[in-house]
Amino acid sequence: MALPIEDYAFLGDMQTSALIGADGSVDWLCLPRFDSRACFAALLGDEGNGRWTMAPAGEHRLSARRYRSDSLVLETEFRAADGVARVVDCMPIGAHRTCLIRRVEGVEGRVRMRSEAVLRFDYGSIVPWVRREGLRLHAIAGPDSCYLDSDVEFDVGATDSPVAEFTVAAGESVDFVLTWTPPRDPPPEPVNVETLIDHTDHVWREWASRCAYEGEYRDAVVRSLITLKALTHSPGGGIIAAATTSLPEQLGGVRNWDYRHCWIRDATLTLLTLLESGYTQAAVNWREWLLRAVAGEPSQMRIMYGIEGERRLPELELGWLSGYEGSSPVRIGNEAAQQWQLDVYGEVMDAFHQARVHGIPPEESAWELQRHLMDFLESHWREPDNGIWEMRGPRRHFTHSKIMAWTAVDRAISAVDRFGLEGPADEWRRLRRDIFQDVCANGYDTERRTFTQYYGSSSLDAALLMASTVGFLPATDERMRGTVAAVQRELCRDGLVQRYSMDETSRKVDALPPGEGVFLPCTFWLVDNLVMQGRVDEGRGIFEHLLSLRNDLGLLSEEYDPDTRRLVGNFPQALSHIALVNTAFELERDRRGPAQRRAESRNG
Repeated sequence: MALPIEDYAFLGDMQTSALIGADGSVDWLCLPRFDSRACFAALLGDEGNGRWTMAPAGEHRLSARRYRSDSLVLETEFRAADGVARVVDCMPIGAHRTCLIRRVEGVEGRVRMRSEAVLRFDYGSIVPWVRREGLRLHAIAGPDSCYLDSDVEFDVGATDSPVAEFTVAAGESVDFVLTWTPPRDPPPEPVNVETLIDHTDHVWREWASRCAYEGEYRDAVVRSLITLKALTHSPGGGIIAAATTSLPEQLGGVRNWDYRHCWIRDATLTLLTLLESGYTQAAVNWREWLLRAVAGEPSQMRIMYGIEGERRLPELELGWLSGYEGSSPVRIGNEAAQQWQLDVYGEVMDAFHQARVHGIPPEESAWELQRHLMDFLESHWREPDNGIWEMRGPRRHFTHSKIMAWTAVDRAISAVDRFGLEGPADEWRRLRRDIFQDVCANGYDTERRTFTQYYGSSSLDAALLMASTVGFLPATDERMRGTVAAVQRELCRDGLVQRYSMDETSRKVDALPPGEGVFLPCTFWLVDNLVMQGRVDEGRGIFEHLLSLRNDLGLLSEEYDPDTRRLVGNFPQALSHIALVNTAFELERDRRGPAQRRAESRNG
């Protein structure tokens, strides 16, 4: 059985990623891309679906686990009867090919170590041929080919799971390198493990040193920013939502989705966070990716794309995998790619606006794209959509979606008024007014004094907390105060926020059985509103509680189960770390003076 989600560490090289358990087992690894078919998939099944262990052979315990400061070099120390050994794991930056490095270092005494490499291609369904070539193992099947180089000999024997046992003494080290190659390419050349580890450590530290945040939560902010950077596909600029697929939103449930794709919303929110943190180059890379991905008719813009802008992401179920703790089905691809979500137009327009505010050099084709998006939005904003949470039921007039349509128009007006771009600003001002009035007339419940999930409903939706952060209404407006109060009254469990009203009637909206954990990003959004309303101590208390839910390495998943006190949902989750950084900035602004609405800086 896989470990609890919080027991996993995350490694990445900005092309793909791995999850490594506190027991030293690599239980999830996709090569060569984030969305490639996993060669270690024990996370979603069992050891027979692929894993790579590295730990003392006899009785032992975990004595320490940490990232090297401000990097993604992982160190795990095990104490055995005869000493202490350290496993250093790294996905190197700058290597000729995508690879995973594992170095075993002797710290005290002499420790007998054991490593088992259970390579299984295509999410654990294919047992490859494994051939030994001296100290090198070569595993191949179909389009997948991996080489495992080591300083010790693996025993292939009659099994298809090579095993190596060796002893490491204090001051000694033993190296392992797993490298993916296209099947017809020549074998990889030997690498200098120490050099690659040191280089990767330096690259991450140097990048982290440029963080603009200097507040009291710097360690948490930097760890979140490193995680977001590692979820970025550096060759193309796309930003994935999480490193995994099908980690359940409820243990044993069916809300299991593939998040290894580029959501327009999550990518733009990541961009805004990186910009505020001082990383302007990310905006240039993202803009180039977006222009390439959405090229074509505005009506054909997707809510998500593949890493290189692919539009077809067919959803499949992998029946041979039992699912994390029996949570099935296991899915790859995502059917929601075919949905229409009105809010993404607002996020895209806001991202382009922020790029200009932060001095990113203008790109003529970017404004041309925005003009086309505005023409489309003007004709279609009154149509129902699937909403921010990708509801699989009938389309509805989701209030949050309309608010984000207002945001799109507002940012277009700012482009003309503030940056001198050419456009029909007077027409857009009328459109902005019409959307505002429509939302307030149809999406607000005057009796309950709260905005509602969709027009005519009594359900709540925590996404409405974003209305103040985008500038639709001040957080101090009575309608926002009422919405915050309703969320705290009806959507909170142990002070943490659920996404939306979820009961048997919600099945008509999302077409799924009710039940999931509390949604961590929404809880950060609640804190933002409390701070902007002047309820800073209350907000800070919730924020610090959220920080306590991170695992020992500072990582968050999408959701949290207050009953089992465990992280649930895909991991690590970009949206959770985005929200953490944004809230830390909100608290820092308040500490330096009167709380300033993030929307004011967005609108300029």
